[in-house]
Amino acid sequence: MDFEESLNKLEDIVQKLEKGEISLEESLPLFEEGMEILGNLKDYLSNAEIKIEKLIKDNEGKFKTDEYRELSKRLEEKS
Repeated sequence: MDFEESLNKLEDIVQKLEKGEISLEESLPLFEEGMEILGNLKDYLSNAEIKIEKLIKDNEGKFKTDEYRELSKRLEEKS
């Protein structure tokens, strides 16, 4: 699965779990699948962050990652 498909799958799982309409026996495997997908998404984003940091340089040729790190922190706080 690509990133978007994984994110959509995770959102579907979260919605099913939040509704509370499925049994505990059905919920546990869904929760486990969701946690696995979440781990894969975090890995993907970490790798993307590394690539972005390599691409962002200031006028002096130094990496300019402060703005990106601040954005990344804000996104983490929301999740």
